[in-house]
Amino acid sequence: MTELSITTPAVLFPAISLLLLAYTNRYIAISNRIRILHDAYHKERNDIVIDQIRILKKRINLIKNMQLFGVISIFFAAFTMFLLFENLKIWPTWTFFMSMLSLLVSLILSIYEIMLSNKALFILLRDIEKEIEKDH
Repeated sequence: MTELSITTPAVLFPAISLLLLAYTNRYIAISNRIRILHDAYHKERNDIVIDQIRILKKRINLIKNMQLFGVISIFFAAFTMFLLFENLKIWPTWTFFMSMLSLLVSLILSIYEIMLSNKALFILLRDIEKEIEKDH
């Protein structure tokens, strides 16, 4: 087993910070979209709006969990650095493993959230295609 240096977990800080910023931007975009769909639903209660709202609800929960696992990842990276300062042998390896595992879970959730985002867009595209077919 290779020995961890203090720089190994430290490298994760900027990467995770940027990832959390990207997740926050997605959250803000979705919250704005939810407000728009809320108004649209009160004006016109159609299946497209309802489908969009259902997908956005799933996405908002996914982003919450993506952020949670990102924060857990950065916590374990920081804790790994603390353990390395204490010159412990085995524990830093395990906490760094937990950091990486949390980061992987966050990224997997991110992939699923992107897939849901695409599904929501395809719902709108399908509706546009129906309108085009009716017009021709």
